[in-house]
Amino acid sequence: MMIKVKYPINLSKALTGLVILGMMFFFDNFTLGAWVYLALHGTYGFLWLLKDRIYPDKQWEQEVSLIQAILAFVVVCLYWVAPYLLISRGSVPPLPLVAAAISLNIIGVFLHFTSDAQKYYTLKYRPGLITEGFFARSRNTNYLGEIFIYSSFAMLTQHWLPFVIFAGFIIVIFIPNMLKKDKSLSRYPEFAAYKNNSGLLLPNILGESSQPQNQSPIS
Repeated sequence: MMIKVKYPINLSKALTGLVILGMMFFFDNFTLGAWVYLALHGTYGFLWLLKDRIYPDKQWEQEVSLIQAILAFVVVCLYWVAPYLLISRGSVPPLPLVAAAISLNIIGVFLHFTSDAQKYYTLKYRPGLITEGFFARSRNTNYLGEIFIYSSFAMLTQHWLPFVIFAGFIIVIFIPNMLKKDKSLSRYPEFAAYKNNSGLLLPNILGESSQPQNQSPIS
């Protein structure tokens, strides 16, 4: 039995808000930190499902076995460790930290969802190398946004474990995917110049602008 890999991931995203709310009731924790975390992570899960509906990412359309799908669901659910630590410990993050986490989350959501939208609609109507807009200085603005998002969640917990778990995702999933994409994009003659003027993840603000006006990254 084969299943699209997006289904277990989407299930986890759909359950996130309910799981966090359940933790709040179970541990009788309705403090500011718990509510803010619910708002941020729960909303992110909803936006992920909305994005998949409006402009889905083709990498999540690949099919995997049932065992692999179950494993993918379990792995993605590791993100629930952060709200568990925050809510079960009764930790109340200070207001400056809450403000910083919210700000970082908003920036991350903006970068992640808007750059994915640019990628989807650019490639839909004009396939090729994307070297403008959100991808002018960074070849993986969407991943940068996602790192900001999950960093904001980890900040609220005031615990080291969520940072370690997320670092594992970056090393095992994010970086290999970014390198795989670079390898795929290298088939374009313009990629060498684009690579020199853009960062793999962080924006290269010192590079020269060399954007083809009629082409735009991601295969």
